[in-house]
Amino acid sequence: MESHKRILGILYIVSGLIQLMVLAGVSLFITTLFPWIASEAGDEGWILELIGKFIPIILWSIILLFSVPTIIAGIGLLQNKSWALMLALIMGCFKLFSFPIGTALGIYAIWVYAESNKPAPTA
Repeated sequence: MESHKRILGILYIVSGLIQLMVLAGVSLFITTLFPWIASEAGDEGWILELIGKFIPIILWSIILLFSVPTIIAGIGLLQNKSWALMLALIMGCFKLFSFPIGTALGIYAIWVYAESNKPAPTA
């Protein structure tokens, strides 16, 4: 079971870093693109400027709420911390909504948690 926790930890770190890079790139793209579009829009440009200010805030909030805890859970799993498996389960439940890769990772996290908390067979 320890090998599955290690694999899950590595997968969590990789998926968290990929999610962090993608959302940071999208945020940078939007903060670069929206002011230019707003200047070309004319009278309705103020709406795009307003939206352009809130979208990066929303993206960075997603990063702080999902990517960073996923990376922390992965590091904790690799270091065999007692709290890491519970955090991995919570983040795995959130990942179920991210089809298809996140769903597979969430199911794997739930399976690892269920297998590690099984009572030992009595003889």
